[in-house]
Amino acid sequence: MTTNTLSLSRRQALCAAAGLAAIGLPGMAAAQSGTVRFILPNATGSGVDAITRAAQPALSRALGATVIVDNQPGAGGIVGLQALARSAPDGNTLAVVSNNVVIFPSVIKTLPFDMPNDFTPIAVVGATPMVLVVNPAKVPATNAKEFIALLKSKPGQYNFASGGNGTILHLATEMFLEEAGVTAKHIPYKGVGPMVTDIIGGQVEFGTAALPSVQAHIKSGALRAIGMLTAQRTPAAPEIPTFVEQGMRDFVVEAWFAVIGPKGMSPAAVKKAHDAVVTAFADPAVKDAMAKQGNTIAIGSSEQATAAFRRELAKYAALVKKVGLEPQ
Repeated sequence: MTTNTLSLSRRQALCAAAGLAAIGLPGMAAAQSGTVRFILPNATGSGVDAITRAAQPALSRALGATVIVDNQPGAGGIVGLQALARSAPDGNTLAVVSNNVVIFPSVIKTLPFDMPNDFTPIAVVGATPMVLVVNPAKVPATNAKEFIALLKSKPGQYNFASGGNGTILHLATEMFLEEAGVTAKHIPYKGVGPMVTDIIGGQVEFGTAALPSVQAHIKSGALRAIGMLTAQRTPAAPEIPTFVEQGMRDFVVEAWFAVIGPKGMSPAAVKKAHDAVVTAFADPAVKDAMAKQGNTIAIGSSEQATAAFRRELAKYAALVKKVGLEPQ
């Protein structure tokens, strides 16, 4: 190949690249925009993890960037949140979080950040259904009435798992025990994955989990569902009755999820992230995945997200006090 031919090839390549960029091909946009990291303060196998990974390709297209999912589950989620709080507010580091983030201030004495003032709420995306599951070899009960009777017959002798102290999974089970008038011992885990593994293995007898994180295990028979914590049955698992229809009229616990960023994001960066979330969760493949997981998507504005965070902080402070959880 001659020098002139080589120069021509380079010019042609540059022109082609410019043309591709001009018409907005996704690959070129990604190359120009770089990478957006989504920190998950949750372990792999959690409901938030399943949601984010299902939306990852669509988020990448909507942002015009390579989206990386970064699980940082330590200390029930505080490690990941601290990493987000320390990130540059340029829109290149975001997080998908559960309502754990508004429970922590009521159950943990010293936090390395202020919620929500050290963050930028971008959107409350939706809600995911929760289900109380048991190890079928350890727990003979098949419904709420039988399970409550079993717990009453052996007060404090059964153990329940959670994804960590003060998480929504911990609080939800404490609310169940308080509502049912029974007791059990709490065994906190460093994430949902290890928690589910040990319920299946029989190291602990039961626990509450997001439906997406245990759905396959319920279908396989490795876990038995006692009841959904939703107000109505979920279309993703219509065979599982709610606790409401099993006589616990006031026992409904929501698990919502949201996208947040570091404190100090510009209005333009917030808008870009919010628009990408709306676009991604409207993608047909993502909508189908959310329906199969049982998630309900209802995306609000960033202003609504900020108000919701403050409202939920007060709500969970009252619930923590009601069930008698002491800050640790």
